[in-house]
Amino acid sequence: MLLAQITDTAHKLIDTAKHLPQVTGQADDLRFGDLLVKGGLVMIPIGILAVLGLVIFFERYFTIRKAAKDESNLMSQVRTSILTGKLESAIAICRNSNSPLGRMLQKGLLRIGRPIKDIEGAIENIGKLEVSKLEKNINILGIIAGIAPMFGFLGTIYGVIKIFYDISKTDNISMGVISGGLYVKMVTSAAGLMVGIVAYVCYHILNMMVDKVILKLETDAIEFIDLLEEPSK
Repeated sequence: MLLAQITDTAHKLIDTAKHLPQVTGQADDLRFGDLLVKGGLVMIPIGILAVLGLVIFFERYFTIRKAAKDESNLMSQVRTSILTGKLESAIAICRNSNSPLGRMLQKGLLRIGRPIKDIEGAIENIGKLEVSKLEKNINILGIIAGIAPMFGFLGTIYGVIKIFYDISKTDNISMGVISGGLYVKMVTSAAGLMVGIVAYVCYHILNMMVDKVILKLETDAIEFIDLLEEPSK
């Protein structure tokens, strides 16, 4: 009798289990996109800063990288043209190079016949313009690195306010009530810091690249001036 009851109960449990909804995965897993949404409206300006920073970084990175390409062939061609007296050919070579160094040398070649100080001044002025072009918008990355964590801090304050508001509204201090504000607080803080750190690193990477280009331009300009002074020695 007892065995029959146990068997009957077991069959009922099996039938009940068959009608339960099948769970194919962990439904409560929190995806990255859902986590960002839980950050609230403060995530919008942080996201805009992140996109803006990445666009500026990659645009400047490829521009500076192009300006930093090896110009030894250009210098060799200009040297050969000058030593053989083919000034117009040297000017055409610099014009066709379409590079910062080419534009600097072209300005210097157009000043040949004037005092060497005038040539140096003309090259230096063009060099400053070329460097300012390379540095365009880089300072915006520095601004993003500074204000992105501030937006994260703003989100932290908003999250704390939301926690107290939800508690006062429900008169309940359970984790379910305060979790919304905690999500806003932690997600915005983490996102703001992450964007700020990435922007800070990108800012200094670009500045180091510009410094290398400046050093190379200065070295080539000195070599060019020495080349112009050779016939007079």
